[in-house]
Amino acid sequence: MNVSEYNDCVRTYSDNLFRFIVKNIRDEDWARDIVQDSFEKLWKKADEVDPEKAKSYLFTTGYRTMIDQIRRNKKKGDFDDVSEMDYSTDSHYSDLSEILNQALERLPETQKTVVMLRDYEGYSYKEIEEITGLGEAQVKVYIYRARITLKNYLVRMDVVI
Repeated sequence: MNVSEYNDCVRTYSDNLFRFIVKNIRDEDWARDIVQDSFEKLWKKADEVDPEKAKSYLFTTGYRTMIDQIRRNKKKGDFDDVSEMDYSTDSHYSDLSEILNQALERLPETQKTVVMLRDYEGYSYKEIEEITGLGEAQVKVYIYRARITLKNYLVRMDVVI
């Protein structure tokens, strides 16, 4: 991959990768760091990466970097980071996108990732398989289970009201 192909990758995939990461972690600054790290890793391996496989490489790298950082941050906690909103509810507010986001947050990390790649980003099962390193059958099972969980959560009346 030469410089012009690398720059094309930046122009073409940076927004999609950023959206994917920020949807998962809900922190724009942290997502920008992960995207930047992913492109830095691509640049370091530019001689080894085929330009046609750059998208898959970037999303795989971004996904793995995100997972590593999530695991690292789970080990440490700060009392100041806990917000009052995490432990209180307003039963009269029913913004559907917020309810959907709450439902997504309840999913295990892998299910959340594959559902977002499939339903939000529109990737094929094969592309998701390449990005996550899971088999195609596993991807389909995770998506199915996530959709069932989301459906069961979203049809509960106490969530909608």
